[in-house]
Amino acid sequence: MTVPIFEVRDVTYRYQEVTALDGLNLTIMPGQRIALLGANGSGKSTLLSILDGLCFAEKGSIVFEGEPLTEYRLVGEVEFHFRRRVALVFQNPDVQLFNPTVFDEVAFGPLQMQWPKEQIQRRVNQILEQMEIAHLKDRSPHHLSTGEKKRVALASVLILDPEVLLLDEPTAALDPKSESQMIDFLVSCSGGRKTVVTATHDLDLVEDIADTCHVFQRGRIVAAGAPSEILNDHALLRNMNLIHAHRHAHASGEVHSHPHRH
Repeated sequence: MTVPIFEVRDVTYRYQEVTALDGLNLTIMPGQRIALLGANGSGKSTLLSILDGLCFAEKGSIVFEGEPLTEYRLVGEVEFHFRRRVALVFQNPDVQLFNPTVFDEVAFGPLQMQWPKEQIQRRVNQILEQMEIAHLKDRSPHHLSTGEKKRVALASVLILDPEVLLLDEPTAALDPKSESQMIDFLVSCSGGRKTVVTATHDLDLVEDIADTCHVFQRGRIVAAGAPSEILNDHALLRNMNLIHAHRHAHASGEVHSHPHRH
């Protein structure tokens, strides 16, 4: 049998008095494309941080490929190999961009891995071309548009070819062109080689980027299923504040309501 890439077992996490995750259970298999749906503050981003080993559960456990993912175990060679295989792209790209140029940003990971100089040069140029940001390589990432920053942040983790991609609101605050480019990339991950977990409240993305949806509310999963199943459950989506009804008036004087996705 295939071993799950992640097993989340009865995980609870709090920010002071606020409970972000409340007895959460979730199994993620290799090659799955999962969408975490929910309004802001429902626990999606916290789960991604825990899966990336940036914070650790107060209660319950996280298992990565059959081994516990704990603060005490994630050190030395174990952490080195974990970081090589699992990558998180934050909602706000400014959180993870810190180098003076785009080239340096994308080259940072390979430099830490002590790749040969020629290999770094070749791979950085390849990934910049792939993400359509080669023309920005000498620019400061802090002076770019939000869409460009997001592509730089994504390139900086893709260059290491991680097996697991954790994406937090990848299309938030993007212009239509940048959003389309990001969606094209996410669709290209559908070959099954990578495990992709995307937190979003943009329902228009879901059918393209995910095979399974988990709906979050107050740190718990309240529904799960195929994208078509979840998206057609309008009562569920209204209760989760993911759609709302708009009233429209027509020239004839007729007024009616229908749901709008957030």
